[in-house]
Amino acid sequence: MAKKQQNAITPMRVEDYPEWYQQVIKAADLAEVSPVRGCMVIKPWGYSIWENMQGVLDGMFKETGHVNAYFPLFIPMSYLEREAEHVEGFAKECAVVTHHRLEPDPEGGLRPAGELEEPLIVRPTSETIIGETYSKWVQSYRDLPILINQWANVVRWELRTRLFLRTAEFLWQEGHTVHATEAEAVEETEAILDLYGRFAEEYMAMPVVKGEKTRDERFPGAVNTYSIEAMMQDHKALQAGTSHFLGQNFSKACKINFLNQEGQEVFAWTTSWGVSTRLIGGLIMTHSDDDGLVLPPRLAPRHVVIIPIFRGDDERSEVLGYCEKLKAEVEAREYDDGKVRVELDDRDIRGGEKVWQHIKKGVPIRLEVGPRDIASDSVFMGRRDFSPKDKSGVSREEFVTRVPEILGEIQKSLYDKALKFREDRTRTIDNLDEFREFFSSEAEGGFAGGFALSHFADDGGGEALLKELKVTPRCIPVDEAGNLGECIFTGKPGSRLTVFAKAY
Repeated sequence: MAKKQQNAITPMRVEDYPEWYQQVIKAADLAEVSPVRGCMVIKPWGYSIWENMQGVLDGMFKETGHVNAYFPLFIPMSYLEREAEHVEGFAKECAVVTHHRLEPDPEGGLRPAGELEEPLIVRPTSETIIGETYSKWVQSYRDLPILINQWANVVRWELRTRLFLRTAEFLWQEGHTVHATEAEAVEETEAILDLYGRFAEEYMAMPVVKGEKTRDERFPGAVNTYSIEAMMQDHKALQAGTSHFLGQNFSKACKINFLNQEGQEVFAWTTSWGVSTRLIGGLIMTHSDDDGLVLPPRLAPRHVVIIPIFRGDDERSEVLGYCEKLKAEVEAREYDDGKVRVELDDRDIRGGEKVWQHIKKGVPIRLEVGPRDIASDSVFMGRRDFSPKDKSGVSREEFVTRVPEILGEIQKSLYDKALKFREDRTRTIDNLDEFREFFSSEAEGGFAGGFALSHFADDGGGEALLKELKVTPRCIPVDEAGNLGECIFTGKPGSRLTVFAKAY
C-alpha cells in the first residue's frame, strides 16, 4: 500500500473542502469565530492582508478622482422604505435598533428602555442614507459629479456564516457617485468594474470574468449590476466585486435633483460599487494548498522570513549577527513601489516548527540560515509556490540582488496557475444533456462543474433545472457582448452568452 502523503492541513481539499478552508484560516492565524454569533475576529495576520488590499484600492480610487468620506452607521427605517425594490431585497438581513438605553430589571439583569420614535437600521448598505445627504449637496449641474468612497463595516443578518465569505458583520468599501448624465454614470460603472478586475488579477493574482449580471441577480434597485467572478479550487464561482448603475431610481427616491445647463430641474444619475473582506476568502481559495495559505507577494504582509538555525549560545550569536545584516540588505531592496518586507524570526522555538508556521501563513520566501550557510556566505531558500521540500542554496549576494525578481516570478506563477485551472474547467455548452452532465459528474479532484458558457434569454426558462443542479447565471461577459445565439433552455434566438456555475 502506498504511503499516504503527509500535509500540514487536515483534511485535504479533496477530502472535505469546506473544512479544509476553515483549517487553512486557523493554521494561518487569520481569523476566528467571535462570541457574537455570525461575526468574526480578524487577527493581525489576516488584518494585515486587508490593510494591504485597502492601501492598493484606496490609491486606485484616488488616482481616478475619488475621495473618502464617512456616513452614519444607523439608517432611519423610513429611508429604506422609499425605494421599494431595495427594501424588499434587504429586509430579511436587517438588524434593527429599537431602544436607546438600558435599565435594571427586577431579576438583577438589564432590559431595554427608552423606545425610539423610529427604528434605526444598522447599515446593510448606504445608498439611502448617502442619497439623503447628496440631495442637500446637489443643487446645480456645477455641483456634479460627486465621487465619494467610504471604508466602513456593514451588518447583514446572515443565518449560515463562514469566515470571510459570509458573516453577519464584515468590512468593505462602498463608492457612491452622482452624475449629471446617464452616459457619465454608465462610464463610471464600467470604469470601476475594470478597476476591480485589474486589482483582482494584478494584485490578488486571481483571474476574473468581468460581466453584467442577469435580471434576477441584480442589486436591489439597480438598473444594471456588473461583477467580477472568479473560480475557486472546488470549481465554484465567487462574486468578488460589484459595480451598480442605479439609473435615477435612488435619485428619485431621495430627491437628488438639480438645475441643468438649460435651467431645467432634472434628476441625477447615480452609481454604487463595493468589495469586501470576502476578497480574503477568494485569495485563500484561489491559491492555497494542502500545506496552508499561499499569498501573492504584492499583498503579503511579509515578503521574506529569515529563520536562524543554530545550536548553543556560541552559534546563536554568530548566526543572529549574520541574519541581522542580511535582513538590512534585503529590506533595502525595492519591490512593487516599496521596500521588501522582511521578518527575522528569532523566537526561542525549534527551527523546523518555525518553518512550518511560515509555510502555513503563506510567506512567499523562506530563508534558513545556519553556520554552514554562513561559512559559504549563502542562504537556504524555499518558495511558497514550490513544494516545501523544494529548497536550494543560493549565494547571499545573488539572493539580495535577485529578491525583487524572485517575488515577481512568484506573483506571475500564481496567476498563471490559477488561470490555467480556470481555463481547464471552462466549457462552452449549448446542449441541455451536456449541461446537466457537466454540473453532475465529478471531475478531477472530486468536484463537479466549473464555468459553463451557454446562451441565455434572461426572461424565464430553465429555473427547475438550475435549482436542481444548484447552479446560477453568474454574469454575461463584457468581452462576449456580441456573441448571440439560441437560449439553451428556451431556444429563443438572440440570447446572450452567459457564465453559469455553482457559487458561494
